[in-house]
Amino acid sequence: MYQRRNLSEELKHQLKNGTMTNRIVIANVVVFLFIHTFLAIGRMSDKDLFPLIDVIFTLNTSWKEFLMMPWGVFTSIFTHFDLYHIFFNMIFLYFAGNMFERFFSGKKLLLVYIFGGLLGGVSEILNTTLFSSVYEAHHVIGASGSVMAIFTALAFYSPNTKVHLFGILPVRLFLLALFFLATDLIGIGKEGDNIAHFAHLGGAFFGFLAVQNINTSKNVIFQIERLQEKIKNLFKKKPKMYYTRSDQHKTDEQYNFDKRKKQEKTDLILDKISKSGYDSLTKEEKDFLFNQSKNG
Repeated sequence: MYQRRNLSEELKHQLKNGTMTNRIVIANVVVFLFIHTFLAIGRMSDKDLFPLIDVIFTLNTSWKEFLMMPWGVFTSIFTHFDLYHIFFNMIFLYFAGNMFERFFSGKKLLLVYIFGGLLGGVSEILNTTLFSSVYEAHHVIGASGSVMAIFTALAFYSPNTKVHLFGILPVRLFLLALFFLATDLIGIGKEGDNIAHFAHLGGAFFGFLAVQNINTSKNVIFQIERLQEKIKNLFKKKPKMYYTRSDQHKTDEQYNFDKRKKQEKTDLILDKISKSGYDSLTKEEKDFLFNQSKNG
């Protein structure tokens, strides 16, 4: 049954219970609205706040600038300045992301989105560094590299899956992937198109890697997840260990649980003594009571 929710309630619901695709879309839209609200406040107070936004949310492809502001390689994949830019990226992300989640998990989608975008950003930096005579350092923003990673992963995993362009024309995924790849290759080196083609290609390459050896420990996503667990374990608080006479190490929880169980058993034996006398105890109960009094 459909439950009516206002906008605030719906956002909370989607962030808590929605698909990973919806959460990533919301994150992009929130960043977009924050940036333009911040810039609007600056205009109303007659201050140019764009340089601050530029430092926080864009990736500078000069390797020297990148070393000074490395966070840009991450923040830029959630950043859009132009309404049409975010609109088309989010439409593409919504359909590709939901399809990806039908094959894989939401966690894998997030990893492909993030690391596809990161590799896309690094590709732009490498391109600017290696071909500095042709490409000047520039700023990169947008989720395009991340979206290309997701789409390419789908195209290599299930190439013959059909999608309907404009809801009408059935096209196989691998044909769309070839079209987008050709578009980026043709666009390389063209002046004035303002498209980060190497970010797209870097993202596409990660998407290709993401579905190789998919069900083995060699898979790149599996390796990333394992690295995450190792890092997480480094920061986990190690439980206190108790050394018991039985040469066993116990955590706080185990120790307290055993202590509580022993106390309950002791209380039952003492209650039995008060009702029927000490002689009514079994040999096991007498031994247990003796050991408890000795340990106490």
